[in-house]
Amino acid sequence: MSAEAASDVEPEVEFERRGRVAEIALNRPRAINALTYGMVTAIRAALEEWADDDTVHTVLLTGRGERGLCAGGDIVSLYRDMVSGDGIASAEFWRDEYELNAYIARYPKPFVAIMEGVTLGGGVGLSGHASLRVVTERSKVGMPETTIGFTPDVGGTWLLSHAPGELGTYLGLTGGSMGAADAILTGFADHFVPSDRLGALITELETGDARAVVERHAQPAPPGELAAARAWVDPAFSAPTVADILDRLRSDERGRATAEVIAAKSPTAVSVTLEALRRAANLPSLEAALAQELSVSLHSLSSHDFREGIRAQVIDKDRQPKWQPATLNEVDALTIATYFEG
Repeated sequence: MSAEAASDVEPEVEFERRGRVAEIALNRPRAINALTYGMVTAIRAALEEWADDDTVHTVLLTGRGERGLCAGGDIVSLYRDMVSGDGIASAEFWRDEYELNAYIARYPKPFVAIMEGVTLGGGVGLSGHASLRVVTERSKVGMPETTIGFTPDVGGTWLLSHAPGELGTYLGLTGGSMGAADAILTGFADHFVPSDRLGALITELETGDARAVVERHAQPAPPGELAAARAWVDPAFSAPTVADILDRLRSDERGRATAEVIAAKSPTAVSVTLEALRRAANLPSLEAALAQELSVSLHSLSSHDFREGIRAQVIDKDRQPKWQPATLNEVDALTIATYFEG
């Protein structure tokens, strides 16, 4: 590539200073800003620099394009590493990504995340641990990992396991997404701001106190669905195993469609996810949950179902994964336990 051509390549993440604000703008709009290793390292470096800069009062996270903040990690790169590599690159990516998630959670300055549009997986890792998390009527927030034979990570097990009742278990196993009100209810977000007010909010952050500005623009979110659903979600998802959860769901007309959603996913992934959520609920901190997630993620690198899930959903797009093992009855407790061995 010539020097001239190289200069035309858009950076994957852009950084801009305006008044009191330092903005991180994810810049892969065609991929809904899917997170790469280079983006992780660049964001960490910028945050460390700004932490010691007295002219930076607020950090702002946004995503370029119309579709969303971030659709998750770059799973195509993970797939290629699993198929043709030794998994070392994926392991390094996860370690640094999870360290970034923890760093955002303890960042010493207000961190405003605009969770506009699609905010899934790795996008939640960047935004869900921020100090001020803003959703809009366009927000679609969730942890869809079980759909690709994987388990919630980036601190997702921490957030899910601390949601009211069994809503986090429901979301973790189904891989479902939430609108604004439900994201606030479950602890994934803090404030609802209509999309048409985001421009004014961002402009005012340049001169004002971050919390005061966000709260001034915040409004009650349109009604969600999960609060009412707890009447059948909590009894079903409190069952001790995935098989028991499915039995309870199938015995209630309101839960039958959800049972079929879970039954179509990787038996190993949903079993490990349930165990991860139950364990995360008793861990002392986000950092401890991230350490547990790293162990699970590293074990997933050698699993059949993670590769197969990405192949079916993203590579070949046939939406017909062939899970191994194919049934819940074939997933034993010993297999599940190995995912948590450090």
